[in-house]
Amino acid sequence: MHRRHLLSLGVLACALGAAQAQTAAPAAAGAYPSKPIRLIVPFPPGGGTDILSRLVSAKLTEANKWTVVADNKPGAGGTIGITEAVKAAPTGYDIVMGQKDNLVIGPWLYKSLPWDPTKDLTAVAHVAWTPVVIATSATSRFKTLADVVAAAKDKPGTITYGSPGNGTSIHLAGHLFEQAAGIKLSHVPYKGSNPALMDALAGNVDLLVSSLPSAMGQIKSGKLRPLAVTSAKRSSSAPDVPTVAESGFKGFDVSTWYGLMAPAGTPASVVQTLNTEVNKLLAQADVQAAIQAQGAEAQAMTPAEFGTLLKTEYTQWKGIVEASGAKIE
Repeated sequence: MHRRHLLSLGVLACALGAAQAQTAAPAAAGAYPSKPIRLIVPFPPGGGTDILSRLVSAKLTEANKWTVVADNKPGAGGTIGITEAVKAAPTGYDIVMGQKDNLVIGPWLYKSLPWDPTKDLTAVAHVAWTPVVIATSATSRFKTLADVVAAAKDKPGTITYGSPGNGTSIHLAGHLFEQAAGIKLSHVPYKGSNPALMDALAGNVDLLVSSLPSAMGQIKSGKLRPLAVTSAKRSSSAPDVPTVAESGFKGFDVSTWYGLMAPAGTPASVVQTLNTEVNKLLAQADVQAAIQAQGAEAQAMTPAEFGTLLKTEYTQWKGIVEASGAKIE
């Protein structure tokens, strides 16, 4: 009897343990995040990617009581930061703010990259899009894009423009503008947007080709004169700035985008949690205004929609990079 009693207790304990495990499983699955999330920023402080990353990390922390920490890992056109994200454990605690430069263009420039963005990363949440801006110092002789074209035709190769780096979408926007206008400019690559901006303000380069968020502060201060944006329509952040198309080059349309990525294999539930919370933020008027104030426009997508954008542009920009002749060993 005593033995049967012990066996009964054992069976009961096992049953209770199984029931508790079943009850605890959803709780454990829903516990994300249970520790700080690192948001890798693959460009230096002060640039457009850094600005948007810190806005998103601060708002996610504020709205959800999470701890999201921005961590700058610049270099090699943003591909160093992406590489670090690819190598991270697929748990959702290491994510990266990618953009067209390092996800779509970088792989066609850096032939030795050990990853494919469409296979080794998971699209989490699209954040914003922005045109590229062609600008110059407020003290420059150039008042319009037509002035630049005229000077470049008069003395080919003497007008310089700074960009955040060789082979970035911004550099290639400048290259595509040269082709559209039938002119020859001299490209000066920098390691990030901020150094290029500083040299443009100092007059060390004639023009700055930059994401609008990176240049917006100096445009607002009056120190930088925007000549044109490269998108098909004017930016709502700078409605008085004409497009390149309006400036005489019909059909010209180049823009860039930003979005959160995670290592391939990150659980779908974690991806969905992050996507849901980011999209909630992007629907808020104050967040939209903060993004717009930086020269970008909030744009939410599902993970599937963002993944499709990534794959489509990855294929499209291969030809553009090859035609440009841009190479990085």
